[in-house]
Amino acid sequence: MGTGKVILVGAGPSGRDLLTLKGFSALQKAEVVVFDRLVEQDILDCIPITAEKIDVGKQNNHHPVPQEQINQILANKAKEGKNVVRLKGGDCFLFGRGGEECEYLFENNIPFDVVPGVTSAIAAPAYAGIPVTHRDFCSSVHIITAHARAGKKLEIDFESLVNLRGTLVFLMGLSALEQIMQGLLNAGISSNMPAAVIENGTRPTQRKVISNVLEITEEVRNVGLKSPALIVVGEVCALSDKLDWFAKQPLYGKTVVVTRPQERIGTLSEKLRRLGANVIECPCIQTVNAVDENIFKKALTKTYDYIVLTSPAGVSAMITALEKVGKDIRVFYNCKFAVIGEGTAKELKKYGINADLIPDIYDSKHLADLLVNSINHQSSVLILRANEGSKELTTTLSNANIDFTDISTYKTEYCCNKVEMLKDMIKNNSINVVTFTSASTVIGFVNSIDIDKYNNFTALCIGEQTAQKAKSYGMNTKVAKNATIDSMIDVLIEEDNNV
Repeated sequence: MGTGKVILVGAGPSGRDLLTLKGFSALQKAEVVVFDRLVEQDILDCIPITAEKIDVGKQNNHHPVPQEQINQILANKAKEGKNVVRLKGGDCFLFGRGGEECEYLFENNIPFDVVPGVTSAIAAPAYAGIPVTHRDFCSSVHIITAHARAGKKLEIDFESLVNLRGTLVFLMGLSALEQIMQGLLNAGISSNMPAAVIENGTRPTQRKVISNVLEITEEVRNVGLKSPALIVVGEVCALSDKLDWFAKQPLYGKTVVVTRPQERIGTLSEKLRRLGANVIECPCIQTVNAVDENIFKKALTKTYDYIVLTSPAGVSAMITALEKVGKDIRVFYNCKFAVIGEGTAKELKKYGINADLIPDIYDSKHLADLLVNSINHQSSVLILRANEGSKELTTTLSNANIDFTDISTYKTEYCCNKVEMLKDMIKNNSINVVTFTSASTVIGFVNSIDIDKYNNFTALCIGEQTAQKAKSYGMNTKVAKNATIDSMIDVLIEEDNNV
């Protein structure tokens, strides 16, 4: 077995939006990922399920895994022939000890690559409306670590920094904010020099204080900013209010939990993030393809006029079920397709099939009514859906004396890997909205979280059936006007504008 390789990847300052494409590619191929404290969960979610995850997160003055041991972990895993990713917050080589790790690997004859990351020193000010250079104010930027060993004074040449007349960015310096400002004042900087402190830079939970060198320490203390935070000093800080694009996004400041299945979570999550929301991906259900092959084979001996699909997951489950019995989509030649909504229609379109019937309101009742009103009552219908599908569909067809066969092609399982985190956030009123795209996501959420009350957040539901299930648990609900992801987002934006 040959020696593997270590790839140092800068994860950037926050979520996957600021992870480089090369970094994402490295993660996708990783067999082992060794990661730090400040790496966001949605980046960790990009790691393959099969990869070994090793948390070596270090907090200020508390290092659960010493640097020497981290070096050994990287080397040992590579010697096992593994493809190892060392995932570091921000950029690998900016105050992140990446150089030390590479030296150790070099000394042990272990090959390594480096994938630079976006640094918070540039990104956080940008997200706060502060360009670190501007030809009307300065032509240089200087990045300084303001982290001192416990019990020791800062070793910063403040006089040289002041004489540079550039923008100063201090990392890891919140606990030393007063010392930094006093050091700059003692070195002759103007007391009116604009200054900024940015907490959780580039994250949807970002907060900032804009002031001047003389007054910013007290103002930060009054607001209660906490680590991680960085400090910016320079004339460019005066541009913050004018150029602050991030805080003006329509969902900025809202924390939204998305409960869709993992394979379908991305569409809603990405749209919410683009609008400034703090998104927590928490799949509460998963779909598992499961069909009784004998029953399905027997069902396929009949001729059908309509195939009915009640979810996007049902489309891929149909294809898988056909493959299991040695068939493909051609068995439904001359059949028409009725689907519950645009999402299902879009999924069906991937297989070259246009949906023939889509109800105006995307739920089982309206799909059933559309079928009854649109098809010849001598027609035969094949329903392919989850094992616990809505009874409204089959009851309506039965009452109309329409011949149908109801086949289960997949089942829904309840799951949640962030239970304790969500419980704490709900308890602390830290969640604004939980999105539900089906009644099963409501059930999965409730079964997983299992708390006494669910009334301190808004349950944003894709349709009335989902809302009814949410209301049964005492949730405060909002319902999309149309049962689509975009309509759900519209409700959020309208609510925010009305506050």
